[in-house]
Amino acid sequence: MARASRLLALPAAALLVAGLASCSSGTGDADATATSGSGDWTPVTIEHALGTTTIETKPERVATVAWANHEVPLALGVVPVGMAAANFGDDDGDGLLPWVDEKLDELGADTPVLFDETDGIDFEGVADTNPDVILAAYSGLTQEDYDTLSEIAPVVAYPETAWGTPWREMIEFNSRALGLADEGEALIGDLETEIAAAAAEHPELGESTAMFLTHVDTSDLSEVSFYTTHDTRAMFFEDLGLKTPESIASASAETDKFALTTSAEQADSFSDVDIIVTYGDEELVETLEGDPLLSQMPAVANGAIVSLPGDQPLGTAANPTPLSISWILDDYVGLLGEAAARSE
Repeated sequence: MARASRLLALPAAALLVAGLASCSSGTGDADATATSGSGDWTPVTIEHALGTTTIETKPERVATVAWANHEVPLALGVVPVGMAAANFGDDDGDGLLPWVDEKLDELGADTPVLFDETDGIDFEGVADTNPDVILAAYSGLTQEDYDTLSEIAPVVAYPETAWGTPWREMIEFNSRALGLADEGEALIGDLETEIAAAAAEHPELGESTAMFLTHVDTSDLSEVSFYTTHDTRAMFFEDLGLKTPESIASASAETDKFALTTSAEQADSFSDVDIIVTYGDEELVETLEGDPLLSQMPAVANGAIVSLPGDQPLGTAANPTPLSISWILDDYVGLLGEAAARSE
């Protein structure tokens, strides 16, 4: 995530944001104000990778930063006062993915303030929404980011690994911060039921292994970049019944990175991969099939490739989030099933 525009040192940035938070008017559309239930509030303490956060009072104004954290409160009927604009798969340029847009309509809510995170966290934008809590259980926050945001409101960061929070833990952490832990558990159960039903329609997935290539540069196929088992895209394969190739499992065991790169000359090490998922179109598939090294991979030779369009909502299918799972599940599993059939 580029942060070139952040030129201030942490103390100065923290003071700036704290000042913005203290002078924020706190005004906003009534529809965009979170209402997280009634009754007595018991302080919630959450330990995460960047510290320990205690939420002393019931949060009424919820802000979220980074990819998809806003989907947890929305799924639980809570509308954030501010959230990150979609910067991947947004086909109409309104900053909202379709499942988020539909949920806002269902809740009868206006679009919250959208933070532009092209160059990193929009600290001033977050402060202007005057939040009571900031959710970021799935994110890549640095310690500096966390410390600066904490000057605005209590922050819930990721449990262990930057950009490596499984969708279940994203729901668990963010729902606890809202005092809706039970509702979060129920949501997880509902999604697990949906996933199991979809996977049951394609038992062939249980006999297949899969790897996820990162964005492939067709002008330079000298390297192969792939997501490790620490990335949520690869984690989702297991939910769908797919197996992790030993080649990917072994490489992942030696690092905590969410992606790795190897030379195309080592492509034969992926001979245990039945299905490849990546971002691209038919031209990408043809390019892989025409490459003398990569075409030797069984998944490429068999045409067992699922290419997801990066500029369309379907491109986000493999990165499971609380609202996208239901919206895209059948289509994604169908594509994987077709690839599994070709791998036989």
